Amino acid sequence: MKLIKNGTVMTMGPQGTLQADILIENGKIIDIAEKITAEGAEIIDASGLLVLPGLVDAHSHIGGFDTKTGAQDLNESVNPVTAQLNAYDGVDPLSPQFASALETGITASGIVPGSANVICGLGCVIKSAGTSLAERCVKQPFALKAAVGGNPKGVYGKRNQSPMTRMAIAETIREYFHQVQDYRQKKQEAKADPAKMPKFDQGLENGELVLDKKIPLKIHVYQHDILTCIELAKEFDIRITIDHALGSSDFLDEIEAEKDRLAIIYGPIGAQKGPNELHLVDTGCLKELDERGVLCAIMTDGPARNPWMILAQAGEAVRFGCPAERVLRMITINAATILGCEDRIGSLEVGKDADLVLFDQNPVVSTAAKALLTMVDGEVVYRR
Repeated sequence: MKLIKNGTVMTMGPQGTLQADILIENGKIIDIAEKITAEGAEIIDASGLLVLPGLVDAHSHIGGFDTKTGAQDLNESVNPVTAQLNAYDGVDPLSPQFASALETGITASGIVPGSANVICGLGCVIKSAGTSLAERCVKQPFALKAAVGGNPKGVYGKRNQSPMTRMAIAETIREYFHQVQDYRQKKQEAKADPAKMPKFDQGLENGELVLDKKIPLKIHVYQHDILTCIELAKEFDIRITIDHALGSSDFLDEIEAEKDRLAIIYGPIGAQKGPNELHLVDTGCLKELDERGVLCAIMTDGPARNPWMILAQAGEAVRFGCPAERVLRMITINAATILGCEDRIGSLEVGKDADLVLFDQNPVVSTAAKALLTMVDGEVVYRR
């Protein structure tokens, strides 16, 4: 049993921000209130500190891309459609990238295949610490990853192989979901006549999860391809997340009009140069989208960016006028909601996982802020 005393607790939940203690037992939060007493509990003094939910990275590849060797176990760039794949099978739970995430306060990440292919495979939500990979997995699958624009164009265009244009990429997505629809129809017909049952196809099974709205299509997309993705979502009546989303400021009305079926996961910024689809860095769009009721999160795309970039980008959103607490939601409860894990992570509430981080200052306001302690499932996994 652990008792965090005297912190400024930003719950990101119904209790808001309060001076309070947090009582933790068996990896769960069991109480948040003023002046809790618990005989025998280990005391963690948070006087003068800010207590936040563990940060949640809504789009990452950590544990699957090795920056030292160049190995990319989350990029099967052999076929434009590899829907049958699952990022869970490519994650190295011993990767030091998870320890780096803990130093920033990131306690969970939505890990997905890379964007070499148009339909890339399933993603999983993994905690940054714990025992086995299975126990660290919060949810899998949480999305089916897809990609449009420069990445698949760059992979298949160099081979003079379709899809090498934006129009062919869109048609690849369209054709895949038509195949999923046909597969689903045949399975329905086979209920009356088992002889009609189609051969099992894992890739099409995964697409059914999207058509049935059990998981969203998570799309790597920039600038005007955003419009294509919105039209595809409407055509197949599916939920999508618009990942990276640089250039969203050009399409605020179109995004707002479909906010019930989409979410924005913005970033990363820091190495863009143009002219190309990456050149419009418009972090200020997060303020406008948030005010319009669009669910927004901020990502690292790790290890393409270091974990601390999630805070640097959040700080940029504050600099462009978005209130600090709204921005903090984008790297906690909003991200957890987009990943479909808000029942366990993303906010400090009784009954939720005891994943939290203690900062000496507000990390989206002060560049000098430091994560002093990170906790996952009630265990201290990092101390500065």
